[in-house]
Amino acid sequence: MKTKQEKPEVLNRMQIKFPALSVNEGMARSVAAVFISQLDPSVTELADIKCAVSEAVTNCIVHAYRDTTGYITLTVTLLAGRIVRIEVKDKGCGIRDIRQARQPLFTTDTGGERSGMGFTVMESFTDSLRVLSKPGKGTTVTMTRRLSDRGRF
Repeated sequence: MKTKQEKPEVLNRMQIKFPALSVNEGMARSVAAVFISQLDPSVTELADIKCAVSEAVTNCIVHAYRDTTGYITLTVTLLAGRIVRIEVKDKGCGIRDIRQARQPLFTTDTGGERSGMGFTVMESFTDSLRVLSKPGKGTTVTMTRRLSDRGRF
């Protein structure tokens, strides 16, 4: 008999919505970092999370709204057990083939400016990465990371 797995308690949550403009990428990573700082992460953990947020937001800016400017919603949730959940959501063009898009070096950039490593970078800096997308409807990237205890209870 399976038991229902309990979800960790939500300690705090913040959400911001901003235009998908490249100038807002730095703001998004900074806001996430400042909010997460209340859990007192290590410098390395904070740098990892900031990089993952940058990659997710940049994907929205570059790929979701190719010839237009839409909005990105960033939600950061702090959960019991020092777990951070980050959701980056757009209502852009969506991803036709998520499995292919998650392959290292795959890119839809015909100009050759992008390396195709965004999802790989996000995965390497988080404990889990989930990508949900529907063509024409948008994409939601959810990342989680458990912070080290650093001698805390």
